[in-house]
Amino acid sequence: MLTWKDIIHFATKGNPTPEKRVEKPESYWKEILTTEQFRITRLKGTERPHTGELCSTYDEGQYNCICCNTPLFDSTIKYESSSGWPSFTQPIQENAIQYVKDTTFGMVRVEVLCNTCDAHLGHIFPDGPEPSGLRYCINSESMKLEKNND
Repeated sequence: MLTWKDIIHFATKGNPTPEKRVEKPESYWKEILTTEQFRITRLKGTERPHTGELCSTYDEGQYNCICCNTPLFDSTIKYESSSGWPSFTQPIQENAIQYVKDTTFGMVRVEVLCNTCDAHLGHIFPDGPEPSGLRYCINSESMKLEKNND
């Protein structure tokens, strides 16, 4: 289980190696993504709080990167944080997420990216529930839910 100490280590010393890499030109991303998905994932934007489609969705399944379809989070670790964005306590695999120190807007935060294609997902904070204490605060537009088939 990842902890805040692990996250800071990754953000300052280097991230885990992804299973694979997907590198495409900007023109490719513009072609396959909606305008809003492109703004968020490729230009490091954010959606307004409480507006994302996946914010109040709790169906069983896995959340994959909207750009490259890499599995990022499992529905079993999603929780209601009241932050206005989908929130998770752990990634589906340790090497699914890339961590980057972010000093934009006069703040010091840790940005989270898809470790496969570098899509901006959101940020992570050390104010989540136990046992990890982590809150991955993720834009709905950066993910798609692949529901479990029952």
